[in-house]
Amino acid sequence: MLENIINFIVETVGSLGYAGIFIMMFLESSFFPFPSEVVMIPAGYLVFKGEMNIYLVILFGILGSLFGALFNYYLAIKFGRKVLIKYGKYFFIKEETIIKMEEFFKSHGHISTFSGRLIPGVRQYISFPAGLAKMNLLVFCIYTSLGAGIWVIILTFLGYFLGNNEVLIKEYLHTIIIVILILLAMLGFFYYKNINKKKKI
Repeated sequence: MLENIINFIVETVGSLGYAGIFIMMFLESSFFPFPSEVVMIPAGYLVFKGEMNIYLVILFGILGSLFGALFNYYLAIKFGRKVLIKYGKYFFIKEETIIKMEEFFKSHGHISTFSGRLIPGVRQYISFPAGLAKMNLLVFCIYTSLGAGIWVIILTFLGYFLGNNEVLIKEYLHTIIIVILILLAMLGFFYYKNINKKKKI
C-alpha cells in the first residue's frame, strides 16, 4: 500500500517538479491530513536518481512548510478562536486539537513554533495558537523555518540514502522521531531551568 503511494508521489513530484514539492508541503503544513513523509522522502529518492537538485528540494520543502504555516497563522488572526472551533471540524480540525495546541503553546512559549514542527501530529496545528496569540511575525517565520528545515532535511536524506526501501524507511523514521522527542525534552528542560535561574536573580 505505502509502496504504491510512494510510487504515485514520486511520479507526481517528478512531473510537477519543485512546484509540486511546494504545493504538497503547503498542504501538509496547513490543516490538510497530508503527511510530509510521502513528499520529501520520494523527493530525496529523485535526488539520488539525479533527477532533482537537493538544495532546491530542501528550499522548496521549507518554503512550502512556511507558507502553509502562515496560512494557518493568518486564519487564526482573521477568524479567531470561536470560529476555528465552530467550523474547524469541517476541515479536519477538532476542538480538542485546538485546545491541546493552545496548552502546548502556553507551556512552551514562542519556541513551541520551532519544537512543534518536529513533533508528528503537532506540527500541522501549532500555527493556530501562534496566530491567536498574535506572535511576532518575523519570530514566527524564523522558528517555523528552522523547525521545518530540520524535518525536511531529515526526510530528504532518508529518501536519498534509503530510496524506496519501505521497511528501512519505517524503521529509521521511527528511531529518528524518538531521538528528536528526547532531544526536545532535554532542550525544554535546560531552557526552563535557565529561565527559572534568571527569575531568581
